[in-house]
Amino acid sequence: MKELLVKNVNAIEGRKMNRNGKEFTIKPVIPAEEVSKCRVNFVEVERGHSAFSYHYHEVNEEVFYIISGVGIVRTINGDLKVKAGDAITFPTGEKGAHVISNGSETEKLVYIDFDTASIAEVVHFPDMNKVMVTGPYSKGMYDEE
Repeated sequence: MKELLVKNVNAIEGRKMNRNGKEFTIKPVIPAEEVSKCRVNFVEVERGHSAFSYHYHEVNEEVFYIISGVGIVRTINGDLKVKAGDAITFPTGEKGAHVISNGSETEKLVYIDFDTASIAEVVHFPDMNKVMVTGPYSKGMYDEE
């Protein structure tokens, strides 16, 4: 980070995402161009949707803090139900595999996603048998062997 920031979820312009039919909104707390050691985003997930796809990281760790709503987190050990006030940690490797879905019929799921921000990263998507590699000079999605 380059400077002290105070952000409010309601004041940040969101960027609508659509990944494999999954729709959600990301509201960056720390702009991408200022990330050096950690990433922080507010994430909003509408009813019937999830954020991203089931995945795990080789390098970066993640922590979700649920602000409002109810989430269903798919993990390698089964589904977990989370609610406002809950925090869930995702270590690197297969044991940290996850995807969060909105578990409410009536309410938007809103959470903060805290991530470490190592520059080179490998992300596995077991359901798609794909791996994504990102670095300072490259980015690509490849078939997992």
